[in-house]
Amino acid sequence: QVQLVESGGGSVQAGGSLRLSCVASEASFSRYAVGWFRQAPGTEREFVATISWGGESAYYADYVKGRFTIFRDNAEKTVYLQMNSLKPEDTGVYYCGAHLAGGFYLNYSDYRGYGSWGQGTQVTVSS
Repeated sequence: QVQLVESGGGSVQAGGSLRLSCVASEASFSRYAVGWFRQAPGTEREFVATISWGGESAYYADYVKGRFTIFRDNAEKTVYLQMNSLKPEDTGVYYCGAHLAGGFYLNYSDYRGYGSWGQGTQVTVSS
């Protein structure tokens, strides 16, 4: 199975930007939609954004829409999450996973459809 590694997290002030990277171990990565999820202390893992295998379709949670952009470079085996206008409530550990289940276009926001999770990267936004 494909292995994923996240990077790019850090600490920023509110209103700042970060770009997260999710790098895959092999070219088969290009067959899969890839999603970003985040988890804050004491909360459940929540959907952030996801992108289809060809990059034609992207979906965002309402609370990040207009601020975050997901895109992928299959030649580089990387999915990016560009995060702008960051808010303190964006703080959490960000994970990427490959969508391994069927029904992506109906269930893209459900973490249970994803696998090969990376180890996560910490994002901290201060006010």
